[in-house]
Amino acid sequence: MRVHLVIHEAFEGPGAILDWCDERAYHVTTSHLYRGEPLPESGEGIDLLVVLGGPQSPDTPQSECPHFDSQREQALIKQCIEQGSAVLGICLGAQLIGEALGAPYQKSLEPEIGYFPIQLSEDGHIDEHIPHFAPQEIVGHWHNDMPGLTPNSRVLASSEGCPRQIVKYGPRVYGFQCHLELTPLAVEGLLQAAYPEGEAANKRFIQDPASIRAFDTAPMNAHLFAFLDSVLTDNDLVTEWLF
Repeated sequence: MRVHLVIHEAFEGPGAILDWCDERAYHVTTSHLYRGEPLPESGEGIDLLVVLGGPQSPDTPQSECPHFDSQREQALIKQCIEQGSAVLGICLGAQLIGEALGAPYQKSLEPEIGYFPIQLSEDGHIDEHIPHFAPQEIVGHWHNDMPGLTPNSRVLASSEGCPRQIVKYGPRVYGFQCHLELTPLAVEGLLQAAYPEGEAANKRFIQDPASIRAFDTAPMNAHLFAFLDSVLTDNDLVTEWLF
């Protein structure tokens, strides 16, 4: 299995996803965009595309962030979807999936940073790739925006601060606004580079750094691993209902 990771910033990496790949001896390729590494020319040979988060929005221009080419990423996402690859977008990556399918991202109801519960929707309760999720799970968050919805997409989970935490765009195409990949090491990078200061930190869904550091990420990571195992071994090619 070949897994390709699109990494926008050094401080927002794949976290536990690399552990999952290592445990299964999958072949991992990467595009560290902040280092100037290119995106793949095509999606050929990619079994799972993972597009990670970052401080950008899908409409951030290259004049503002030279290493971020939103349209190029969207083209890669759409190609992978059309060829039947599994695609997971996390945070910014989830928003880029929506954009690639014609669904513009939006501001979330409130910013969320830390660990807060998400609740499964009716569709979430019956989704074949997350049967191991409880009706409510505490997971990681670090965002201001949320992905757009296509006419056929399904919201599988929401939170009090964000109504679109997990969005299913197709049988093997998912957007996670939440961060199940966070580990203690990954969190340190975010705390150092992307934790709000002053008044911005005094929001009801922004936890203090000590509380963030104290959270045990292992159960959340295990849920992500089971989800990825399920998505990657589901070889049904059905793309019509995405568009």
